[in-house]
Amino acid sequence: MESKTTAVSTADNLQSSEDVSSSSPADAVARLTHALSQRQQHLLDKTVPHVLYRWISCLVVVLIYAVRVYFVQGFYIITYAIGIYILNLLIAFLSPQEDPEASLGGGSLPTRGSDEFRPFVRRLPEFKFWLSITRAFVIGFLMTFFDVFDVPVFWPILLFYWVMLFFLTMRKQIQHMIRYRYVPFSFGKQRYGKKAPSMENSD
Repeated sequence: MESKTTAVSTADNLQSSEDVSSSSPADAVARLTHALSQRQQHLLDKTVPHVLYRWISCLVVVLIYAVRVYFVQGFYIITYAIGIYILNLLIAFLSPQEDPEASLGGGSLPTRGSDEFRPFVRRLPEFKFWLSITRAFVIGFLMTFFDVFDVPVFWPILLFYWVMLFFLTMRKQIQHMIRYRYVPFSFGKQRYGKKAPSMENSD
């Protein structure tokens, strides 16, 4: 009986030692990274309904980056790269999720009351649009502390090229909106769910 007990305890000791040895530093780092990722996602989920405060915080980040670049007088190539990245995000934000040109039915929004209602769904949702812009400026701000990214360029040429690229891209996007009859914004549209003011007390 004692031999069986000794064998069981020996097996338990061997298993516990294997578990300890299997928890390598890489596994500990992976668990820590996963925990931090879950915590970050939880905080981001809590900011979803606060649209105005999110964009105010983004504006603060942009101002901090602009002040940094202004006082350093450099890193214009990083600013240009951020501008190109934001332009791509803006096009995705203004574009529908399904390209009307690729659809067989034409893809235009309904123009008659008998047409089926199809709400506008963005290719890039507003939350991801805000998050991508904020991350871009945060990463750009961190890059301004490394001289290797300070490539000497003539910034007026970059600014002129970006303005021309913005103008041509937005003109193409507006023509796309007019051709397929969709508006990516909800300003001025009727909102449902609110009760109309009562007419009983109007007398």
